[in-house]
Amino acid sequence: MEKKVYRHEFKYICSEAQLACLKGRLSGVMRYDVHADFDGKYRIRSVYFDDLEDTGFYENENGTDPREKFRIRIYNNSDDLIELENKKKVCGMTSKDACRIDRELCEKLLSGEAGVLDAGEQPVWNKFALGWNTRQFRAKVIVDYERTVFVCPLGNVRVTFDRNIASSADYTHFFDQTIKKRPVMPTGMHVLEVKYDEFLPDYIYKSIEIENLQRTAFSKYYLCRKYHL
Repeated sequence: MEKKVYRHEFKYICSEAQLACLKGRLSGVMRYDVHADFDGKYRIRSVYFDDLEDTGFYENENGTDPREKFRIRIYNNSDDLIELENKKKVCGMTSKDACRIDRELCEKLLSGEAGVLDAGEQPVWNKFALGWNTRQFRAKVIVDYERTVFVCPLGNVRVTFDRNIASSADYTHFFDQTIKKRPVMPTGMHVLEVKYDEFLPDYIYKSIEIENLQRTAFSKYYLCRKYHL
């Protein structure tokens, strides 16, 4: 059995001015993700699932360790790649398992009309199906934002700028470019994430050292859900 890889994941609240400074520094030592546009950007939209007791939300609020959450994620509002993901957090580190689903199934899950789910070949699907069938997992909130991604193969590092984070419960328009949503961050404030496997190269660490940059236990899911409970 393949050993599960857990990654370090640090988060920071940043202003647009701080991100502009970081972009200038990181452009010289990292490259854009190959899946992003010419300016390193793409749009991420995820819908998160929870049970009738909102267990995932309250575990996040209480800092339960370990904990996990399920979501469906798409990129640039396209149905070319639709992934069901299970993100786990253990001792401050994270891992993610995923499997692909099609649009028809995705829309049935979003509407809550998928019926009883059968087991499949993917462990992440089987675990989600069990939660759907026994704990009544249902869609709870959509999280939408624009991401700029810098990557480095040394240490498998990803540094991301997540701008204009917004929440929505407009599940019927999940794939639409325009969707009813509300901002969840103060104007001009965004999120910086630094992710890596075993080590963070020193030159990248020094590049992200800027004044007043403080680590935070930020959760897009938790913040967006607070507006819809």
